[in-house]
Amino acid sequence: MKQLYAIGVDYGTESGRALLVDLSTGQEVATHVTPYRHGVIEDTLPDSDIRLGYDWALQHPEDYIEVLQSSIPHVLAQAGIEADQVIGIGVDFTACTMMPLDAGGTPLCLMEKWKHHPHAWVKLWKHHAAQEEANRINEAALARDEKFLARHGGKVSSEWMLAKSWQILNEAPEIYEEAVLFMEAADWIVMQMTGQLVRSSCTAGYKANWHKREGFPSKAFLRSLDSRLEDLADTKLRGRIQPLGARAGGVTDHMAALTGLAPGTAVATGIIDAHAMVPAVSVVTPGKLVLTMGTSTCHLLISDKEVMAEGICGVVEDGIIPGYYGYEAGQSAVGDIFAWYVEQAAPDYVHSDAAKEGISVHEWLERAAGRCAPGESGLLALDWWNGSRSVLMDADLSGVMLGLNLQTKPEDIYRSLLEATAFGTRAIIEAFTQSGVDIQELYACGGLPQKNRLLMQIYADVTGKEIKIADTIQTAAFGAAMFGAVAAGKARGGFDSIVEAADALARVREETFQPIESHVEIYNRLYREYQELHDYFGRGGNMTLKRLKALRTDVTNRKS
Repeated sequence: MKQLYAIGVDYGTESGRALLVDLSTGQEVATHVTPYRHGVIEDTLPDSDIRLGYDWALQHPEDYIEVLQSSIPHVLAQAGIEADQVIGIGVDFTACTMMPLDAGGTPLCLMEKWKHHPHAWVKLWKHHAAQEEANRINEAALARDEKFLARHGGKVSSEWMLAKSWQILNEAPEIYEEAVLFMEAADWIVMQMTGQLVRSSCTAGYKANWHKREGFPSKAFLRSLDSRLEDLADTKLRGRIQPLGARAGGVTDHMAALTGLAPGTAVATGIIDAHAMVPAVSVVTPGKLVLTMGTSTCHLLISDKEVMAEGICGVVEDGIIPGYYGYEAGQSAVGDIFAWYVEQAAPDYVHSDAAKEGISVHEWLERAAGRCAPGESGLLALDWWNGSRSVLMDADLSGVMLGLNLQTKPEDIYRSLLEATAFGTRAIIEAFTQSGVDIQELYACGGLPQKNRLLMQIYADVTGKEIKIADTIQTAAFGAAMFGAVAAGKARGGFDSIVEAADALARVREETFQPIESHVEIYNRLYREYQELHDYFGRGGNMTLKRLKALRTDVTNRKS
Protein backbone atom coordinates (compact mmCIF):
# COMPACT_ATOMS: atom_id res chain seq x y z
CA MET A 1 0.00 0.00 0.00
CA LYS A 2 1.27 3.45 -0.92
CA GLN A 3 2.39 5.62 2.02
CA LEU A 4 0.16 8.67 2.50
CA TYR A 5 0.95 12.17 3.74
CA ALA A 6 -0.61 15.54 4.57
CA ILE A 7 0.94 19.00 4.33
CA GLY A 8 0.47 21.86 6.74
CA VAL A 9 1.29 25.38 5.59
CA ASP A 10 1.91 27.76 8.48
CA TYR A 11 1.92 31.50 7.78
CA GLY A 12 3.66 33.47 10.51
CA THR A 13 4.58 37.12 10.90
CA GLU A 14 7.93 36.98 9.10
CA SER A 15 7.81 33.77 7.05
CA GLY A 16 5.77 30.78 5.96
CA ARG A 17 6.61 27.10 6.23
CA ALA A 18 5.40 23.84 4.77
CA LEU A 19 5.53 20.62 6.80
CA LEU A 20 5.05 17.13 5.38
CA VAL A 21 3.59 14.64 7.89
CA ASP A 22 3.49 10.84 7.57
CA LEU A 23 -0.11 9.87 8.36
CA SER A 24 0.76 6.39 9.58
CA THR A 25 3.31 7.46 12.21
CA GLY A 26 2.98 11.22 12.74
CA GLN A 27 6.61 11.62 11.69
CA GLU A 28 7.64 15.04 10.40
CA VAL A 29 9.19 13.96 7.14
CA ALA A 30 10.26 17.26 5.58
CA THR A 31 9.97 20.97 6.20
CA HIS A 32 10.89 24.16 4.39
CA VAL A 33 10.69 27.85 5.36
CA THR A 34 10.22 30.74 2.93
CA PRO A 35 10.98 34.17 4.44
CA TYR A 36 8.66 36.93 3.25
CA ARG A 37 10.57 38.96 0.71
CA HIS A 38 8.92 42.19 1.87
CA GLY A 39 8.76 41.30 5.58
CA VAL A 40 6.53 43.45 7.77
CA ILE A 41 5.86 46.81 6.11
CA GLU A 42 5.88 49.41 8.89
CA ASP A 43 7.63 52.52 7.56
CA THR A 44 7.08 53.04 3.83
CA LEU A 45 5.22 51.20 1.08
CA PRO A 46 7.31 48.94 -1.21
CA ASP A 47 9.03 50.79 -4.07
CA SER A 48 7.69 54.05 -2.73
CA ASP A 49 8.51 56.90 -0.39
CA ILE A 50 4.95 56.97 0.95
CA ARG A 51 5.28 56.82 4.72
CA LEU A 52 2.91 54.96 6.99
CA GLY A 53 1.42 56.31 10.19
CA TYR A 54 2.12 55.21 13.73
CA ASP A 55 0.96 51.67 14.62
CA TRP A 56 0.67 50.56 10.99
CA ALA A 57 1.73 47.03 9.98
CA LEU A 58 1.18 45.82 6.41
CA GLN A 59 2.28 42.90 4.24
CA HIS A 60 2.61 41.98 0.58
CA PRO A 61 0.25 39.24 -0.67
CA GLU A 62 2.76 38.01 -3.23
CA ASP A 63 4.90 36.82 -0.31
CA TYR A 64 2.13 34.41 0.65
CA ILE A 65 1.97 32.88 -2.83
CA GLU A 66 5.76 32.52 -2.86
CA VAL A 67 5.49 30.31 0.23
CA LEU A 68 3.29 27.86 -1.70
CA GLN A 69 5.45 28.11 -4.80
CA SER A 70 8.71 27.53 -2.95
CA SER A 71 8.09 25.51 0.21
CA ILE A 72 5.65 22.86 -1.05
CA PRO A 73 7.87 21.70 -3.96
CA HIS A 74 10.82 21.67 -1.57
CA VAL A 75 9.18 19.28 0.92
CA LEU A 76 7.98 17.00 -1.87
CA ALA A 77 11.50 16.87 -3.27
CA GLN A 78 13.10 16.35 0.15
CA ALA A 79 10.85 13.38 0.84
CA GLY A 80 11.12 11.99 -2.68
CA ILE A 81 7.40 11.21 -2.88
CA GLU A 82 4.84 11.37 -5.64
CA ALA A 83 2.21 14.11 -5.71
CA ASP A 84 -0.68 11.68 -5.32
CA GLN A 85 0.72 10.48 -1.98
CA VAL A 86 -0.33 13.82 -0.44
CA ILE A 87 -4.05 13.46 0.27
CA GLY A 88 -4.75 16.73 2.04
CA ILE A 89 -3.38 20.16 2.85
CA GLY A 90 -4.27 22.55 5.67
CA VAL A 91 -3.45 26.24 6.03
CA ASP A 92 -3.06 28.26 9.21
CA PHE A 93 -2.42 31.99 9.40
CA THR A 94 -1.85 34.87 11.80
CA ALA A 95 -5.15 36.68 12.33
CA CYS A 96 -6.77 39.06 11.87
CA THR A 97 -4.67 39.60 8.73
CA MET A 98 -7.10 41.09 6.24
CA MET A 99 -7.07 42.43 2.69
CA PRO A 100 -9.40 44.30 0.35
CA LEU A 101 -10.08 42.42 -2.91
CA ASP A 102 -11.67 43.11 -6.28
CA ALA A 103 -14.44 40.95 -7.77
CA GLY A 104 -11.92 38.41 -9.03
CA GLY A 105 -10.20 38.00 -5.66
CA THR A 106 -7.16 40.12 -6.54
CA PRO A 107 -5.79 42.27 -3.68
CA LEU A 108 -6.18 45.94 -4.55
CA CYS A 109 -2.54 46.63 -3.74
CA LEU A 110 -1.51 44.53 -6.75
CA MET A 111 -3.40 46.85 -9.09
CA GLU A 112 -1.52 49.75 -10.67
CA LYS A 113 -4.28 52.17 -9.69
CA TRP A 114 -4.03 51.45 -5.98
CA LYS A 115 -0.48 50.20 -5.32
CA HIS A 116 0.58 53.51 -3.75
CA HIS A 117 -2.40 53.70 -1.40
CA PRO A 118 -1.66 52.28 2.10
CA HIS A 119 -5.23 51.12 2.69
CA ALA A 120 -5.11 48.91 -0.41
CA TRP A 121 -2.53 46.66 1.23
CA VAL A 122 -2.80 43.67 3.57
CA LYS A 123 -3.30 44.78 7.16
CA LEU A 124 -1.26 42.41 9.34
CA TRP A 125 -2.66 41.16 12.64
CA LYS A 126 -0.54 43.64 14.60
CA HIS A 127 -1.80 46.67 12.68
CA HIS A 128 -3.16 48.73 15.61
CA ALA A 129 -3.96 51.99 13.83
CA ALA A 130 -7.71 51.26 14.03
CA GLN A 131 -7.85 51.78 17.80
CA GLU A 132 -10.09 54.83 17.50
CA GLU A 133 -12.59 52.76 15.52
CA ALA A 134 -12.37 49.95 18.06
CA ASN A 135 -13.08 52.39 20.88
CA ARG A 136 -16.17 53.71 19.10
CA ILE A 137 -17.40 50.18 18.32
CA ASN A 138 -17.07 49.23 21.97
CA GLU A 139 -18.88 52.34 23.19
CA ALA A 140 -21.76 51.79 20.75
CA ALA A 141 -22.04 48.05 21.44
CA LEU A 142 -22.05 48.64 25.20
CA ALA A 143 -24.70 51.35 24.92
CA ARG A 144 -26.91 49.08 22.78
CA ASP A 145 -26.24 46.00 24.95
CA GLU A 146 -25.11 44.03 21.89
CA LYS A 147 -24.80 40.33 22.70
CA PHE A 148 -21.68 39.80 20.60
CA LEU A 149 -19.64 42.12 22.82
CA ALA A 150 -19.88 39.82 25.85
CA ARG A 151 -18.60 36.88 23.80
CA HIS A 152 -15.40 38.85 23.23
CA GLY A 153 -14.66 39.86 26.79
CA GLY A 154 -16.49 43.17 26.57
CA LYS A 155 -14.21 44.76 23.98
CA VAL A 156 -13.58 44.47 20.26
CA SER A 157 -9.88 44.74 19.36
CA SER A 158 -8.31 47.17 16.95
CA GLU A 159 -6.71 44.10 15.38
CA TRP A 160 -10.03 42.67 14.20
CA MET A 161 -12.03 42.80 10.99
CA LEU A 162 -14.71 45.33 11.92
CA ALA A 163 -12.33 47.98 13.27
CA LYS A 164 -9.95 47.60 10.33
CA SER A 165 -12.80 47.75 7.82
CA TRP A 166 -14.18 50.90 9.42
CA GLN A 167 -10.73 52.50 9.43
CA ILE A 168 -10.58 51.97 5.66
CA LEU A 169 -14.01 53.54 5.27
CA ASN A 170 -13.11 56.52 7.45
CA GLU A 171 -9.68 57.24 5.99
CA ALA A 172 -9.99 55.92 2.42
CA PRO A 173 -13.65 55.72 1.33
CA GLU A 174 -12.53 55.25 -2.27
CA ILE A 175 -10.74 52.01 -1.29
CA TYR A 176 -13.76 50.88 0.70
CA GLU A 177 -16.02 51.41 -2.32
CA GLU A 178 -13.58 49.70 -4.69
CA ALA A 179 -13.22 46.61 -2.48
CA VAL A 180 -15.76 43.93 -3.35
CA LEU A 181 -14.57 41.70 -0.50
CA PHE A 182 -12.67 42.03 2.75
CA MET A 183 -11.05 38.69 3.47
CA GLU A 184 -8.81 37.05 6.03
CA ALA A 185 -5.48 36.00 4.54
CA ALA A 186 -6.12 32.40 5.62
CA ASP A 187 -9.36 32.33 3.65
CA TRP A 188 -7.72 34.11 0.71
CA ILE A 189 -4.99 31.47 0.45
CA VAL A 190 -7.63 28.72 0.52
CA MET A 191 -9.48 30.59 -2.25
CA GLN A 192 -6.29 30.82 -4.31
CA MET A 193 -5.72 27.08 -3.94
CA THR A 194 -9.29 25.93 -4.66
CA GLY A 195 -10.96 28.71 -6.61
CA GLN A 196 -13.74 28.65 -3.99
CA LEU A 197 -14.96 31.54 -1.84
CA VAL A 198 -15.10 29.84 1.56
CA ARG A 199 -14.65 31.48 4.93
CA SER A 200 -13.57 29.71 8.09
CA SER A 201 -15.83 29.57 11.12
CA CYS A 202 -12.64 30.03 13.13
CA THR A 203 -11.50 33.29 11.51
CA ALA A 204 -15.07 34.60 11.21
CA GLY A 205 -15.95 33.72 14.80
CA TYR A 206 -12.90 35.02 16.60
CA LYS A 207 -11.93 37.95 14.38
CA ALA A 208 -15.17 39.15 12.74
CA ASN A 209 -17.64 38.64 15.64
CA TRP A 210 -19.61 35.99 13.72
CA HIS A 211 -21.88 33.62 15.66
CA LYS A 212 -22.98 30.17 14.53
CA ARG A 213 -26.69 30.95 14.94
CA GLU A 214 -26.83 34.75 14.91
CA GLY A 215 -24.32 35.54 12.18
CA PHE A 216 -22.35 38.80 12.04
CA PRO A 217 -23.29 41.91 14.04
CA SER A 218 -26.68 43.14 12.85
CA LYS A 219 -27.36 45.68 10.14
CA ALA A 220 -28.95 47.90 12.76
CA PHE A 221 -25.79 47.94 14.83
CA LEU A 222 -23.54 48.53 11.84
CA ARG A 223 -25.82 51.35 10.69
CA SER A 224 -25.61 52.89 14.16
CA LEU A 225 -21.85 53.14 13.71
CA ASP A 226 -21.97 54.55 10.19
CA SER A 227 -24.78 54.35 7.65
CA ARG A 228 -22.24 53.30 5.03
CA LEU A 229 -21.41 50.16 7.07
CA GLU A 230 -24.97 48.82 7.07
CA ASP A 231 -24.43 46.21 4.33
CA LEU A 232 -20.85 45.27 5.29
CA ALA A 233 -21.73 41.71 6.32
CA ASP A 234 -23.96 41.02 3.31
CA THR A 235 -21.51 42.40 0.78
CA LYS A 236 -17.84 42.59 1.72
CA LEU A 237 -17.97 39.76 4.31
CA ARG A 238 -20.19 37.47 2.25
CA GLY A 239 -19.29 33.87 1.47
CA ARG A 240 -20.00 30.35 2.66
CA ILE A 241 -18.73 29.78 6.23
CA GLN A 242 -17.44 26.26 6.90
CA PRO A 243 -16.31 24.55 10.12
CA LEU A 244 -12.76 23.43 10.81
CA GLY A 245 -11.74 20.22 9.10
CA ALA A 246 -14.26 20.70 6.30
CA ARG A 247 -13.13 20.27 2.70
CA ALA A 248 -13.11 23.76 1.20
CA GLY A 249 -12.34 22.33 -2.23
CA GLY A 250 -9.63 20.69 -4.25
CA VAL A 251 -6.35 22.06 -5.57
CA THR A 252 -6.92 23.71 -8.95
CA ASP A 253 -4.93 22.79 -12.06
CA HIS A 254 -3.16 26.14 -11.89
CA MET A 255 -2.13 25.64 -8.27
CA ALA A 256 -1.14 22.05 -8.92
CA ALA A 257 1.29 23.28 -11.56
CA LEU A 258 2.59 25.96 -9.18
CA THR A 259 3.11 23.70 -6.17
CA GLY A 260 3.63 20.19 -7.52
CA LEU A 261 0.53 18.85 -5.76
CA ALA A 262 -1.97 16.66 -7.56
CA PRO A 263 -5.07 18.42 -8.93
CA GLY A 264 -8.06 17.84 -6.66
CA THR A 265 -6.00 17.31 -3.48
CA ALA A 266 -8.27 18.11 -0.53
CA VAL A 267 -7.81 21.59 0.97
CA ALA A 268 -9.15 22.20 4.47
CA THR A 269 -10.92 25.33 5.61
CA GLY A 270 -8.36 27.80 6.93
CA ILE A 271 -7.59 28.16 10.64
CA ILE A 272 -5.90 30.70 12.89
CA ASP A 273 -2.30 29.65 13.56
CA ALA A 274 -2.61 29.38 17.34
CA HIS A 275 -5.86 27.42 17.14
CA ALA A 276 -4.24 24.82 14.90
CA MET A 277 -1.81 24.04 17.71
CA VAL A 278 -4.43 22.80 20.17
CA PRO A 279 -5.12 19.35 18.67
CA ALA A 280 -1.44 19.15 17.67
CA VAL A 281 -0.56 18.87 21.38
CA SER A 282 -3.29 16.23 21.88
CA VAL A 283 -5.74 18.60 23.60
CA VAL A 284 -9.25 17.60 22.51
CA THR A 285 -11.04 17.61 25.90
CA PRO A 286 -11.89 20.39 28.42
CA GLY A 287 -9.81 21.62 31.36
CA LYS A 288 -6.52 22.02 29.48
CA LEU A 289 -5.09 25.44 28.62
CA VAL A 290 -2.75 25.61 25.63
CA LEU A 291 -0.17 28.41 25.53
CA THR A 292 0.91 28.99 21.94
CA MET A 293 4.07 30.96 22.52
CA GLY A 294 6.00 32.91 19.92
CA THR A 295 6.24 36.60 19.10
CA SER A 296 2.91 36.81 20.92
CA THR A 297 0.99 34.24 22.95
CA CYS A 298 -2.51 32.92 22.50
CA HIS A 299 -4.22 31.13 25.38
CA LEU A 300 -6.69 28.54 24.14
CA LEU A 301 -8.95 26.00 25.78
CA ILE A 302 -12.18 24.18 25.14
CA SER A 303 -15.20 23.77 27.38
CA ASP A 304 -18.61 22.16 27.27
CA LYS A 305 -20.22 25.42 28.42
CA GLU A 306 -20.34 29.01 27.27
CA VAL A 307 -19.53 31.74 29.78
CA MET A 308 -18.66 35.40 29.40
CA ALA A 309 -15.49 36.67 31.02
CA GLU A 310 -13.40 39.80 30.95
CA GLY A 311 -10.52 39.69 28.53
CA ILE A 312 -11.63 36.64 26.58
CA CYS A 313 -10.91 37.55 22.97
CA GLY A 314 -13.62 35.19 21.84
CA VAL A 315 -15.75 32.21 22.73
CA VAL A 316 -16.86 30.41 19.57
CA GLU A 317 -18.91 27.25 19.32
CA ASP A 318 -16.91 24.64 17.36
CA GLY A 319 -14.17 27.28 17.12
CA ILE A 320 -11.28 24.91 17.92
CA ILE A 321 -12.64 21.38 18.42
CA PRO A 322 -16.08 20.45 17.03
CA GLY A 323 -18.62 19.85 19.79
CA TYR A 324 -17.07 22.27 22.27
CA TYR A 325 -16.90 25.99 22.91
CA GLY A 326 -13.44 27.26 22.07
CA TYR A 327 -12.01 30.11 24.16
CA GLU A 328 -9.21 32.46 23.16
CA ALA A 329 -7.27 35.02 25.16
CA GLY A 330 -3.85 36.41 24.46
CA GLN A 331 -0.84 38.62 25.02
CA SER A 332 0.03 40.74 21.99
CA ALA A 333 3.78 40.63 22.69
CA VAL A 334 5.88 37.97 24.41
CA GLY A 335 8.82 36.83 22.29
CA ASP A 336 8.73 40.26 20.66
CA ILE A 337 9.48 41.81 24.07
CA PHE A 338 12.54 39.62 24.60
CA ALA A 339 13.69 40.29 21.04
CA TRP A 340 13.24 44.04 21.55
CA TYR A 341 15.47 43.97 24.59
CA VAL A 342 18.18 41.92 22.88
CA GLU A 343 18.15 43.99 19.69
CA GLN A 344 17.59 47.46 21.08
CA ALA A 345 18.66 47.62 24.72
CA ALA A 346 21.13 44.87 25.72
CA PRO A 347 24.58 46.45 26.08
CA ASP A 348 27.43 45.80 23.65
CA TYR A 349 29.43 43.73 26.14
CA VAL A 350 26.62 41.17 26.33
CA HIS A 351 26.64 40.79 22.55
CA SER A 352 30.44 40.57 22.57
CA ASP A 353 30.60 37.99 25.37
CA ALA A 354 27.91 35.87 23.72
CA ALA A 355 29.80 35.94 20.41
CA LYS A 356 33.03 34.89 22.12
CA GLU A 357 31.26 31.92 23.69
CA GLY A 358 29.57 30.98 20.44
CA ILE A 359 26.05 31.31 21.82
CA SER A 360 23.15 33.63 21.11
CA VAL A 361 22.50 36.73 23.19
CA HIS A 362 19.22 35.13 24.34
CA GLU A 363 21.15 32.09 25.60
CA TRP A 364 23.70 34.30 27.38
CA LEU A 365 20.97 36.29 29.10
CA GLU A 366 18.95 33.20 29.97
CA ARG A 367 21.97 31.59 31.64
CA ALA A 368 22.86 34.77 33.55
CA ALA A 369 19.25 35.38 34.57
CA GLY A 370 18.97 31.78 35.74
CA ARG A 371 21.59 32.51 38.40
CA CYS A 372 19.30 35.17 39.91
CA ALA A 373 16.71 34.16 42.48
CA PRO A 374 13.08 35.25 42.11
CA GLY A 375 12.70 38.73 43.60
CA GLU A 376 16.46 39.29 43.87
CA SER A 377 16.61 42.07 41.29
CA GLY A 378 13.90 44.19 42.89
CA LEU A 379 12.35 44.74 39.47
CA LEU A 380 8.74 44.45 38.34
CA ALA A 381 7.46 44.93 34.79
CA LEU A 382 4.14 45.07 32.97
CA ASP A 383 3.93 43.11 29.72
CA TRP A 384 2.35 45.78 27.51
CA TRP A 385 5.16 46.47 25.03
CA ASN A 386 2.61 45.99 22.21
CA GLY A 387 -0.51 46.96 24.14
CA SER A 388 -2.71 44.69 26.24
CA ARG A 389 -4.82 42.09 24.49
CA SER A 390 -6.06 40.21 27.56
CA VAL A 391 -7.46 40.98 29.96
CA LEU A 392 -7.75 44.73 29.35
CA MET A 393 -7.93 44.65 25.52
CA ASP A 394 -6.37 48.08 25.17
CA ALA A 395 -3.75 48.72 22.49
CA ASP A 396 -3.04 52.20 23.90
CA LEU A 397 -1.20 50.76 26.90
CA SER A 398 2.59 50.42 26.87
CA GLY A 399 5.39 48.79 28.82
CA VAL A 400 6.30 49.64 32.41
CA MET A 401 9.29 48.66 34.55
CA LEU A 402 9.85 49.64 38.18
CA GLY A 403 12.75 49.18 40.58
CA LEU A 404 15.72 50.09 38.37
CA ASN A 405 18.86 51.35 40.10
CA LEU A 406 22.57 51.79 39.43
CA GLN A 407 23.24 48.15 40.29
CA THR A 408 20.68 46.74 37.81
CA LYS A 409 22.28 44.37 35.30
CA PRO A 410 21.10 43.29 31.83
CA GLU A 411 20.14 39.84 33.07
CA ASP A 412 17.97 41.43 35.79
CA ILE A 413 15.99 43.32 33.18
CA TYR A 414 15.75 40.27 30.94
CA ARG A 415 14.44 38.11 33.78
CA SER A 416 11.94 40.77 34.78
CA LEU A 417 10.56 40.78 31.23
CA LEU A 418 10.22 36.98 31.31
CA GLU A 419 8.40 37.25 34.63
CA ALA A 420 6.10 40.00 33.33
CA THR A 421 4.78 37.76 30.55
CA ALA A 422 4.23 34.96 33.07
CA PHE A 423 2.26 37.31 35.33
CA GLY A 424 0.16 38.30 32.32
CA THR A 425 -0.61 34.63 31.66
CA ARG A 426 -1.59 34.11 35.30
CA ALA A 427 -4.00 37.07 35.04
CA ILE A 428 -5.61 35.38 32.04
CA ILE A 429 -5.89 32.03 33.86
CA GLU A 430 -7.58 33.75 36.80
CA ALA A 431 -10.02 35.53 34.47
CA PHE A 432 -11.07 32.14 33.12
CA THR A 433 -11.32 30.33 36.44
CA GLN A 434 -13.16 33.16 38.20
CA SER A 435 -15.76 32.98 35.42
CA GLY A 436 -16.31 29.26 35.93
CA VAL A 437 -14.10 27.80 33.19
CA ASP A 438 -11.99 25.11 34.86
CA ILE A 439 -8.26 24.82 34.07
CA GLN A 440 -6.42 21.78 35.41
CA GLU A 441 -3.45 21.41 33.07
CA LEU A 442 -1.15 23.67 31.05
CA TYR A 443 0.40 22.82 27.69
CA ALA A 444 2.95 25.00 25.90
CA CYS A 445 3.93 24.98 22.25
CA GLY A 446 5.56 27.17 19.64
CA GLY A 447 9.15 28.31 19.41
CA LEU A 448 9.72 29.72 22.90
CA PRO A 449 9.03 26.60 25.03
CA GLN A 450 11.57 24.67 22.98
CA LYS A 451 14.28 27.31 23.31
CA ASN A 452 14.05 28.90 26.76
CA ARG A 453 13.94 26.53 29.74
CA LEU A 454 14.16 29.37 32.26
CA LEU A 455 11.05 30.95 30.77
CA MET A 456 9.03 27.75 31.18
CA GLN A 457 10.23 27.22 34.74
CA ILE A 458 9.19 30.78 35.59
CA TYR A 459 5.75 30.11 34.06
CA ALA A 460 5.37 26.96 36.17
CA ASP A 461 6.44 28.86 39.29
CA VAL A 462 4.20 31.87 38.64
CA THR A 463 1.09 29.82 37.79
CA GLY A 464 1.78 27.05 40.32
CA LYS A 465 0.96 24.45 37.66
CA GLU A 466 2.84 21.70 35.84
CA ILE A 467 3.50 22.54 32.18
CA LYS A 468 3.67 19.96 29.40
CA ILE A 469 5.60 20.79 26.23
CA ALA A 470 4.73 19.91 22.64
CA ASP A 471 6.99 17.35 21.04
CA THR A 472 7.26 19.41 17.85
CA ILE A 473 8.50 22.95 17.42
CA GLN A 474 6.32 23.23 14.29
CA THR A 475 3.06 22.84 16.16
CA ALA A 476 0.91 25.11 13.99
CA ALA A 477 2.01 23.48 10.74
CA PHE A 478 1.53 20.04 12.31
CA GLY A 479 -2.01 20.93 13.36
CA ALA A 480 -2.77 22.36 9.92
CA ALA A 481 -1.59 19.11 8.36
CA MET A 482 -3.91 17.19 10.71
CA PHE A 483 -6.86 19.28 9.52
CA GLY A 484 -5.77 18.61 5.94
CA ALA A 485 -5.97 14.88 6.66
CA VAL A 486 -9.45 15.36 8.12
CA ALA A 487 -10.53 17.26 5.00
CA ALA A 488 -9.42 14.25 2.93
CA GLY A 489 -11.43 11.86 5.14
CA LYS A 490 -10.87 8.27 6.23
CA ALA A 491 -12.05 6.86 2.91
CA ARG A 492 -9.05 8.49 1.22
CA GLY A 493 -6.57 7.51 3.94
CA GLY A 494 -7.09 10.43 6.31
CA PHE A 495 -9.38 10.80 9.33
CA ASP A 496 -13.05 11.51 9.84
CA SER A 497 -12.51 13.89 12.79
CA ILE A 498 -9.78 15.97 14.36
CA VAL A 499 -10.16 13.90 17.54
CA GLU A 500 -9.21 10.77 15.56
CA ALA A 501 -6.29 12.61 14.01
CA ALA A 502 -5.05 13.80 17.41
CA ASP A 503 -5.29 10.31 18.88
CA ALA A 504 -3.21 8.92 16.02
CA LEU A 505 -0.64 11.67 15.45
CA ALA A 506 -0.29 14.22 18.29
CA ARG A 507 2.23 13.90 21.11
CA VAL A 508 3.96 15.80 23.95
CA ARG A 509 7.38 15.40 25.54
CA GLU A 510 7.92 13.15 28.53
CA GLU A 511 9.75 15.93 30.43
CA THR A 512 7.52 18.51 32.09
CA PHE A 513 8.15 21.66 34.14
CA GLN A 514 7.05 21.41 37.77
CA PRO A 515 6.60 24.45 40.04
CA ILE A 516 9.31 24.94 42.69
CA GLU A 517 7.53 25.59 45.99
CA SER A 518 9.97 28.19 47.33
CA HIS A 519 9.70 30.11 44.05
CA VAL A 520 5.91 29.90 44.06
CA GLU A 521 5.78 31.68 47.42
CA ILE A 522 7.91 34.60 46.22
CA TYR A 523 6.07 34.90 42.92
CA ASN A 524 2.75 35.02 44.76
CA ARG A 525 4.03 38.13 46.54
CA LEU A 526 5.33 39.66 43.31
CA TYR A 527 2.09 38.87 41.51
CA ARG A 528 0.12 40.86 44.06
CA GLU A 529 2.32 43.84 43.25
CA TYR A 530 1.82 43.15 39.53
CA GLN A 531 -1.96 43.16 40.00
CA GLU A 532 -1.87 46.51 41.79
CA LEU A 533 0.34 48.08 39.11
CA HIS A 534 -1.74 46.46 36.33
CA ASP A 535 -4.97 47.94 37.64
CA TYR A 536 -3.46 51.33 38.45
CA PHE A 537 -2.17 51.94 34.93
CA GLY A 538 -4.68 49.80 33.07
CA ARG A 539 -8.05 50.57 34.67
CA GLY A 540 -7.99 54.33 34.80
CA GLY A 541 -6.18 55.05 38.05
CA ASN A 542 -3.41 56.76 36.10
CA MET A 543 -3.73 57.90 32.47
CA THR A 544 -0.06 58.72 31.86
CA LEU A 545 0.51 55.82 29.44
CA LYS A 546 -2.43 56.87 27.29
CA ARG A 547 -1.36 60.51 27.27
CA LEU A 548 2.18 59.56 26.26
CA LYS A 549 0.88 57.39 23.44
CA ALA A 550 -1.47 60.13 22.22
CA LEU A 551 1.42 62.61 22.20
CA ARG A 552 3.68 60.21 20.32
CA THR A 553 0.98 59.48 17.74
CA ASP A 554 0.35 63.19 17.22
CA VAL A 555 4.03 64.05 16.75
CA THR A 556 4.67 61.03 14.51
CA ASN A 557 1.71 61.81 12.26
CA ARG A 558 2.84 65.43 11.94
CA LYS A 559 6.30 64.30 10.86
CA SER A 560 4.86 61.92 8.23
